[in-house]
Amino acid sequence: DSCRNFHCKRGKVCHVDKQRKPSCICQDPATCPSTKDYENVCGTDNKTYDGTCQLFGTKCQLEGTKMGRQLHLDYMGSCKYIPHCTDYEVDQFPLRMRDWLKNILMQHYKRDLDTSGFLSEKQRNKVKKIYQNDKHLVAGDHTVELLLHDFEKNYHMYVYPVHWQFHQLDQHPVDRLLTHSELTPLRASLVPMEHCITRFFQECDGDQDKLIALKEWCHCFGIKE
Repeated sequence: DSCRNFHCKRGKVCHVDKQRKPSCICQDPATCPSTKDYENVCGTDNKTYDGTCQLFGTKCQLEGTKMGRQLHLDYMGSCKYIPHCTDYEVDQFPLRMRDWLKNILMQHYKRDLDTSGFLSEKQRNKVKKIYQNDKHLVAGDHTVELLLHDFEKNYHMYVYPVHWQFHQLDQHPVDRLLTHSELTPLRASLVPMEHCITRFFQECDGDQDKLIALKEWCHCFGIKE
């Protein structure tokens, strides 16, 4: 009962002492619930963990050490070979990412037409303008040249999706700055498909303060406003 409303950060669990006083202690990785293969995650130590519980429990036990500071969730799924990201590839990354964000928003909009709930009314109104514009590029595997041409021709369609994704990630706290942990939900899910995303975010941090400000984020995606 003492632990009911007692919050512990990831990697820690609530423990009650003899005086019934709650505190947070490291999760023992061996006590984590069993997971399916598709729930495996890869740590930045290039080791596969049976889920995030085991990863963050291990990180907690290493607290205060160099290894503990360096251990983070790298990506979802078992560890595998991730090819090196070339200069050319990292330059092309924002073209695909902008297009992907635009299409994600339009999928949310179409879903909300049947069962509203994901987007707010203000967000729906903004996406509606993109959705109803017959010039928008339909989802598909487009060439770099086509994506670049569409961005230059229909620049206004890409501004809101880039801003929207920033504010979706900026949650803990909402301060117009993205930390490593705030970027993790997006980065960790995309690394196996987009191997340049880690380098892209590192280079987005122009002043190297380990935070990506809204201005830095927009600059990385070619948004000038």
